[in-house]
Amino acid sequence: MSWQATILTLFPEMFPGPLGLSLAGRALQAGTWTCQAEDLRRFGLGRHRAVDDTPFGGGAGMVIRPDVVDAAFSATQAGVDVPRVYLSPRGRPLTQQDVRRYAAGPGIMLLCGRFEGVDERVLQARGVEQVSIGDYILSGGEVAALVLLDACVRLLPGVMGCEESGVEESFSDGLLEYPHYTRPAVWDGHAVPDILLSGNHAAIAAWRHRQAEETTRERRPDLWSAWLARKEANKAVAVGGTAQADH
Repeated sequence: MSWQATILTLFPEMFPGPLGLSLAGRALQAGTWTCQAEDLRRFGLGRHRAVDDTPFGGGAGMVIRPDVVDAAFSATQAGVDVPRVYLSPRGRPLTQQDVRRYAAGPGIMLLCGRFEGVDERVLQARGVEQVSIGDYILSGGEVAALVLLDACVRLLPGVMGCEESGVEESFSDGLLEYPHYTRPAVWDGHAVPDILLSGNHAAIAAWRHRQAEETTRERRPDLWSAWLARKEANKAVAVGGTAQADH
């Protein structure tokens, strides 16, 4: 069965967009996944199909109404239970672990906000996950939805030509990926590290792991701290298991 992506948006013409090209596009054509973009204005109110209103408590901008979003959820409810995700700068950071979880299921339903956002009540009532792709503001959730979908689709079975690519890349084990090199062996006076030309696969794997650790420590101290904490926790579990076995 195809992995189902349903997007609720005021701009359905933005989909599949770049996801209609390259690996994701070929997978879409092959039926590995489906992309259904629903126009929120179809569920708007009145002659002008209004989807938003002024915020209670005052303030600038407009807020997308809860009844409009609820009607859209109900009308587009997939035949299988899928996560509902609202792309928002107020959400928790999207991680590769989230992506793997979404990709492993039957699909996902994404809500793309505009204006000042979406009424909080419908998000809570419908059990919507709030996810952010970064600490910056976009004009709407559509670009963020494309990012999330691209991350998920590439993990679907058969989409990537080399399945190992999904195992060895950044974030797969909590570290950033090691640097890559290709021909020519010397470019503009810069040589490829000798270890990569040695043919010693064990030594190459060790070098790559050290590079991943160093890069993560320098560029993402938050990931580095989390990785060290997991490493210590795993060590404690292993020691505990050994002690129980000795008894």
